[in-house]
Amino acid sequence: QVQLVESGGGSVQGGGSLRLACVVSGYNISDYCVGWFRQAPGKEREGVVSVYGDGKPVHGDSVKGRFTISKDNVKNTLYLQMNSLKPEDTAMYYCAADPSPYFCGDAALMMRAMYWGQGTQVTVSS
Repeated sequence: QVQLVESGGGSVQGGGSLRLACVVSGYNISDYCVGWFRQAPGKEREGVVSVYGDGKPVHGDSVKGRFTISKDNVKNTLYLQMNSLKPEDTAMYYCAADPSPYFCGDAALMMRAMYWGQGTQVTVSS
């Protein structure tokens, strides 16, 4: 059974940083397309970043240069380092995974991935 459990969300002032973590069980993240998407209240889901294997990450336009995805294949954990946070980054953040590399072709595709976590809330104040 595949499970993804996020942590690390919280409240931060604009310009600050947070690091989210996603512990994965049931498969090896090195073999899957993995990534993050987010959803703010009243808004559509938005792809944040995705990566397949050792490939180059694909970022959504709004987070380029500020957010970085990384993986610890030994711990089977996915991370999202978020720097220079803005109030518009406020959202529920979800990690996601899919065995198909197709879903890593564009960050927006992570919303259609097979497996999601329960989400972790990030709130950025101005």
